[in-house]
Amino acid sequence: MTSSTYTVEGMTCDHCAGSVSSEVTKIPGVTDISVDVKAGRLTIVSDEPVPASVVEEAVEEAGYTIVPA
Repeated sequence: MTSSTYTVEGMTCDHCAGSVSSEVTKIPGVTDISVDVKAGRLTIVSDEPVPASVVEEAVEEAGYTIVPA
């Protein structure tokens, strides 16, 4: 199992969290997702490492942006 955390810009409510979760759950291998709207944080758990670019694409599809580390 692998865990990765990202900072997501633009999330302000539970609907935002739901949109991000909906897109990120489509990524193959992702087994769990946690979204902290107040902190602007997305944590994913996956069977194997997921490329950051794949997560970024999913978050952008939901209408938000990952802040570069």
